[in-house]
Amino acid sequence: MAKKVTYDASSIAVLEGLEAVRKRPGMYIGSTSRKGLNHLIYEIVDNSVDEHLAGECDTIYVTLEKDGSCTVEDNGRGIPVGMHAKGLPAARLVFSTLHAGGKFDDSVYKTSGGLHGVGSSVVNALSSYMVVDISREGYVHHDRYERGVPTEQLVDGLLPKISKTNKHGTKINFLPDPEIFEKTYFKEDDIKSRLHETAYLNPGLTINYADLRGEEPEYVTYHEPEGIIGFVKEINKSAEALHDVVYFSGKSEDVELEVAFQYCNEFKENILGFCNNIYNSEGGTHITGFKTVLTTVINNYARELGILKDKDANFTGADVRNGITAIVSIKHPDPRFEGQTKTKLDNPDASKATQKVCQDEFVLFFDRNLDTLKAIISCAEKSAKIRKSEEKAKTNLLTKQKFSFDQNGKLANCESRDASKCEIFIVEGDSAGGSAKMARNRMYQAIMPIRGKILNVEKASMDKVLANAEIKTLINAFGCGFSEGYGNDFDITKLRYDKIVIMADADVDGAHISTLLLTFFYRFMPELIREGHVYIAMPPLYKAIPSKGEEEYLYDDIALEKYRKKMDGKTFTLQRYKGLGEMDKDQLWETTLDPERRKLKLVEIEDALMASEVTELLMGSDVAPRKEFIYKHAKEAEIDA
Repeated sequence: MAKKVTYDASSIAVLEGLEAVRKRPGMYIGSTSRKGLNHLIYEIVDNSVDEHLAGECDTIYVTLEKDGSCTVEDNGRGIPVGMHAKGLPAARLVFSTLHAGGKFDDSVYKTSGGLHGVGSSVVNALSSYMVVDISREGYVHHDRYERGVPTEQLVDGLLPKISKTNKHGTKINFLPDPEIFEKTYFKEDDIKSRLHETAYLNPGLTINYADLRGEEPEYVTYHEPEGIIGFVKEINKSAEALHDVVYFSGKSEDVELEVAFQYCNEFKENILGFCNNIYNSEGGTHITGFKTVLTTVINNYARELGILKDKDANFTGADVRNGITAIVSIKHPDPRFEGQTKTKLDNPDASKATQKVCQDEFVLFFDRNLDTLKAIISCAEKSAKIRKSEEKAKTNLLTKQKFSFDQNGKLANCESRDASKCEIFIVEGDSAGGSAKMARNRMYQAIMPIRGKILNVEKASMDKVLANAEIKTLINAFGCGFSEGYGNDFDITKLRYDKIVIMADADVDGAHISTLLLTFFYRFMPELIREGHVYIAMPPLYKAIPSKGEEEYLYDDIALEKYRKKMDGKTFTLQRYKGLGEMDKDQLWETTLDPERRKLKLVEIEDALMASEVTELLMGSDVAPRKEFIYKHAKEAEIDA
């Protein structure tokens, strides 16, 4: 049992104030979209999880309230409420001052996942109101804020005590500010996925989730005593596993590591990295260390067993990893990330620690489990054979084309070769493509018309994908190759366009075409999405022409209803655009192409595991689960990119 340490007002360190959060919220939570909205919940939950990691909390309650607010409650120690040296109660400093919290006192939190004291104050600053109740030292201490400003009067300089209690912990209720966020309705699927993920990473923790917003409240309890072993089993539940889940843990210097992995009879790679319970969607040094050691160890064993001869080249990293599902979770006392929202770990010592522990544990396991080792090497052999045959297919199928217009005159390229300024619009149909070619800025905007619906790559074999004319043209136009399970020829530095914009009609067929294109990007060029290069154009549905006054474009039915109310009975003519081809070049320019006036949706991946599962479910061959998903989410009939 770890030695108990004092956690009181003196544990709270203060670095700077809270001035700029509301002005630049994206710097702190990534965006003001639904992704950023849900991030508010994660920040508060992460602070409660840190109490669990400190051995002081085993239960967290997360409730989506009827009024649109969220309540997070834990049974931890409760935020200190005593007077701080700065002259304010310690808890108020935590919620009203940036970089104030126990995370800066190494004796209180050895590792933490919250934003190093930033999270609570940022959530407070971006909420219409926040109510804090702290159960500690026999009383419930109360505080309240509006847009980050405290409204509760202090009593003798301290938070008022509203009741006596035998409990301990912190309860926070907050309502996201509609002045900040595009939408203030929390997306429950993403939140539940994140909470379930957190339960897998913390087998001693119970998370009780409740959604009270619908007609029938939803209650779910997440408790996963198997930890990341259960996580891997869940991911692979519909796959044919080649062996039982392998698990090991270890420590090097101050870095603790947990790994669980399993190979399946499916040639896909799925490696998820976590640092201090935070999912690192872009990986980082711990994932690099794991991959490096795995590749080296498997190649060494393959040569020792005579499977690889002296004349044979080593298996590539992609060969070795095909078929693997792995969770790599580390606890680091001082993590460094690329970006505020922790998508990529940047600590060099994390790679060294991961390599050291994995090297020892891989050898220890494979020496004792020869059958599992041979099954993994067999996967690498199959992958290498397929990779070599596919390389020949690529050479034959992906012929070089002129980088202006292809032989069919499809790609109308831009004149500039400065990729940072160039854009390519993938346009549905020759009619819309013709209008777009006339409307565009030829210096920076390229137009790629496609005919009808491209191949559904989720169902197609590799040879069919590479033989598809539309896909070949897209790959050649982008210039950066593509990623795929059997190899990786993708090089984002060779991308010829900073923005790739899907420009389809605002109807069912257009949505289907957009979905097919997004499936292609997600499976074969996921880096384009992760690096923020893929967009969806938002052409208007209507043009309102009043008898007096200026014409106005309306982008959806909600905008139309607002316009009707604004006109208050005044007459106007409504033009409905059934497709992009109905717009003349001037209309297309001012609504969809002009960078100053157009609306674009950035395509993002928030939860890689959920994105992969939903893509497979919606675009795969199994009909029954797809129908069930569609019925369940019918009321959310919106592409939320």
